[in-house]
Amino acid sequence: MKKVFTILLFLVCVLAYTQEKKTNWSFEFENINFETALLEIENKTNYKFYFLKDWLDQKQITASFKDENLETILDEIFKETTINYFIRDQRIILTQNSVIYNKLPESFYRNQSISSETNTQEASAPIFTDDQSKSASNSITTVKIGKANKNSNKTTYSVSGVVKNKTTGEPIPNLGVLVKEKNLSAITDDNGFYEIKLPAGIFLIETSALGVQSIKTRVVVYNDGELNLQLQEDHQLLDEVVVNAEADKNVEKVITGVTKIEIEGIKNIPLVLGERDILKVATTMPGITKTGEGSSGYNVRGGKEDQNLILLDNAVIYNPVHFFGIFSALNPFTSGEANIYKGSIPSQFGGRLSSVFDIKTRDANTNKVSGEASLGPVTGNLMIETPIVKEKSALMVGARASYSDWILKKLEEENLKNSEATFYDVITKYNHRFSEKDNIKATAYFSKDRFSITSDSLYSYNNLLFSAEWNHNYNDKTEGSLYVSQSNYEFNIEYNENENRDFELGYDISETDIKYLMNHNLNSKHDLQYGLSGKLYSVLPGNQKPLGDDSIVERFSVPREKGIETALFLSDNFEINDKFSLEAGLRYSWYAFLGETQQRTYEDGKPKNEETVVDTLNYGNNEIAKSYGGPEFRVSSRYFLKPDLSVKASFNSTYQYIHMLSNNTTVSPIDTWKLSDLNIKPQKAWMASLGVYKNFDENTYELSIEGYYKKSKDILDFKVGAELFLNEHVETEVLQGLGKAYGVEFLLKKDEGRLNGWVGYSYSRSFFKLDSQHAEERVNNGAYFPSNYDKPHNFNLVSNYRLTKRYSFSANFVYQTGRPVTFPVGEYEYQDAKYVYYSNRNQYRIPDYFRLDLGLNIEGNHKIKKLAHSFWNISVYNVLGRNNPYSVFFVTDSGEIKAYKSSIFAIPVPTITYNLKF
Repeated sequence: MKKVFTILLFLVCVLAYTQEKKTNWSFEFENINFETALLEIENKTNYKFYFLKDWLDQKQITASFKDENLETILDEIFKETTINYFIRDQRIILTQNSVIYNKLPESFYRNQSISSETNTQEASAPIFTDDQSKSASNSITTVKIGKANKNSNKTTYSVSGVVKNKTTGEPIPNLGVLVKEKNLSAITDDNGFYEIKLPAGIFLIETSALGVQSIKTRVVVYNDGELNLQLQEDHQLLDEVVVNAEADKNVEKVITGVTKIEIEGIKNIPLVLGERDILKVATTMPGITKTGEGSSGYNVRGGKEDQNLILLDNAVIYNPVHFFGIFSALNPFTSGEANIYKGSIPSQFGGRLSSVFDIKTRDANTNKVSGEASLGPVTGNLMIETPIVKEKSALMVGARASYSDWILKKLEEENLKNSEATFYDVITKYNHRFSEKDNIKATAYFSKDRFSITSDSLYSYNNLLFSAEWNHNYNDKTEGSLYVSQSNYEFNIEYNENENRDFELGYDISETDIKYLMNHNLNSKHDLQYGLSGKLYSVLPGNQKPLGDDSIVERFSVPREKGIETALFLSDNFEINDKFSLEAGLRYSWYAFLGETQQRTYEDGKPKNEETVVDTLNYGNNEIAKSYGGPEFRVSSRYFLKPDLSVKASFNSTYQYIHMLSNNTTVSPIDTWKLSDLNIKPQKAWMASLGVYKNFDENTYELSIEGYYKKSKDILDFKVGAELFLNEHVETEVLQGLGKAYGVEFLLKKDEGRLNGWVGYSYSRSFFKLDSQHAEERVNNGAYFPSNYDKPHNFNLVSNYRLTKRYSFSANFVYQTGRPVTFPVGEYEYQDAKYVYYSNRNQYRIPDYFRLDLGLNIEGNHKIKKLAHSFWNISVYNVLGRNNPYSVFFVTDSGEIKAYKSSIFAIPVPTITYNLKF
């Protein structure tokens, strides 16, 4: 009997071993779907699959397995899916996202209540959902994220995706993605991309943005995964003057001195001749001013007009205005938003001392044909966008033109009838999304102005640019962008005074840029941004050529200049703790002035003129004549005193290798640019700022008070009576000196309610110092003197009052201290000739500037299903008819010096504009 028992025990063990022994299999899958692959496995083995067909992707499988066990085969097949499997006897049970556990956790029976909180102590613990809780609110969709992994030791997972407009297919930037129970949030970037870190578990994700419908989505987080959202527009009338989905960022953002403007929110602000203008709205913010109404430049925190880097889709635009700054050269229908950095300049930007205007066009509609049009008293505007491949690619074209020429020809006044003033601009953008990881965008832009102030001259200038970008998400933590652009600006002046002395003057500058930018989320504490950039400058300083066959004017051209500028940059947004964050950046820039060129050398310690020339050096094509460079530090920090109150501080240092040449008081379209060379050094500056930021009443009110101090050196200025155009040796006409600026800026904004808008005030000073041991290079005895744009007091009030859903009133009030001027204060005789004696430079000021604008906005009805949405804008610019002087000039009449002032808009200017959106 004992032997029989032993034999039976042996047979049982052999049978058990045989059942447990894993059999290896070989398969060849060639471009077949998941279901076919599973059926093939069933036919070749003794296993049976259990699953729902809806879980299986439709993509094809191509794989080869030779003598592999079943687990290895299934792991490889389901590697890129959300499918898990569980093998029990001869059955293979598939699950979507979740894992089947062969035992329950010990705490399961002790706690029957279902909690939405996550067990963070055990990263791989199972997640249990309650079907009753899901049915309690049927309007909330439940989405499972990622693929559970029992062996995972991660405590948080990445939930990321792209948010798009359901109607247009465009990405939705600046939208808040919130998880309130965890007090976590993320903001979508310009491509609609967001990322938020969550532990495993069940959470409610909410979206929040003005003008976009808010939704709630329940997510079950198993692992890293995607949650892409499509949201409808909210067609209710917005109460806001500026659409801002980042109200709390006033307090939370680490960087200082950033102004954000979205074009959709400025349509109610009354502006001259009814033109929406993102740049004019920028001048209502503290710290951003213009020298006068007829100026085409901008002064930011006491900086010169040439110290602002103005970008349109990452391409430099040298002259962003039409007709001496009265109109913007940026089409409002194609513009999306502008981020203006006047304090903390991110390390990816360089080449200018004072600010960066980063202006983006919006993406074209990938779902349907749509457009926008407007008709005003002087200009007309049309924008059309159409899908190329639905939900993937689209093209947008915008065109705007003035018909002032046609109006002038109908006037009876002979001088006006013979004058000319016209402009137009065209922009086109193509955007294509290949996948959730890759997209490209390309923009082309052209603008042209022609005007004739006198009968003998015709002025024209134009901008031409092209830009392209490729954006790629490498993984949940890393994304990169490649930018390539080409920019060109040129002007021409035609003189037709005398048939045999007619001639044409010309100038042009172009630059080619390339930049690669990487963003990497290192961990929950560190966000890195790094990359490199390079640009090639080409400048034709001026040429002169005869106009017509009979002209006796000789051809002349100043030799072309070339320069190259490169940079490496790195920044880290470091969250030190819950209260204190630091963004530290370093940029190293290097510049070289290239041949072919001739460069003079002058005697040391003496003025640069014809008498002090020592030698003339010749450099071959692309040979380095002179190089400059150095580190640029970009550091900013934020500390929370309270959740809605923070203190921020920053320090920036910058280099600028290009200079504007202008001896006018205000910037004009015929000013030229000059590269740093052997005799003209690059400009350098540093600025420190400190501010307090506070939000009130659940972010309804935003308050900021920020002070700054800036020092600069090698700032370009000019000798009295300098000849700059067609001058081969400009260094003999210029001076380089010191600059300083300081100020305090106050801004109070209200973005909600019937009455909304902002109040801005700044006290700022800006000074230059031109000192030398030689009198001809010394100004005001070497002491600091106010710059041409030094305006201590600047006050702006922008308000909008919504009377009903369709009617609203708007107002804009501006006050500024008059800018400095130099006056003649006497006369004297010398060798029987009379001469005028002038005051110290910029010793006096023109009268203060103030202006009130009023507007009435009439919206069409707000039915969603209608052919088009429309609104009327009726406004009056300069309601009080204030004769604000643009400039002051002096004329000698009968031996007496008389002062006169000129103004651009000395009377009220009424405007009616009709806008249509379809």
